[in-house]
Amino acid sequence: MVSEVHALHILVKTEEEANTILKEIKSGTSFEKLAQLKSTCPSGKKGGDLGWFGRGMMVREFELKAFELGKGEISGPVKTQFGWHIIKTVDKK
Repeated sequence: MVSEVHALHILVKTEEEANTILKEIKSGTSFEKLAQLKSTCPSGKKGGDLGWFGRGMMVREFELKAFELGKGEISGPVKTQFGWHIIKTVDKK
């Protein structure tokens, strides 16, 4: 069973912004570059890198999606109390 996930994310205020960013990622723009340019989370300065975290350390909707994704997969928009996230799971252990 996976106990920890290493994830990146981009946090924005609206679902529309999240969908626009997702289209840019799918057209080849770097996730990390878009995080630096667009994310409202302080982690954006590090390309959205949240490092490793275990279960119970993030808000529920975010955690469920991060653990559900396979290595290298990118989520669609995920809504939490903080706004809309696009999540990229880098690795699992």
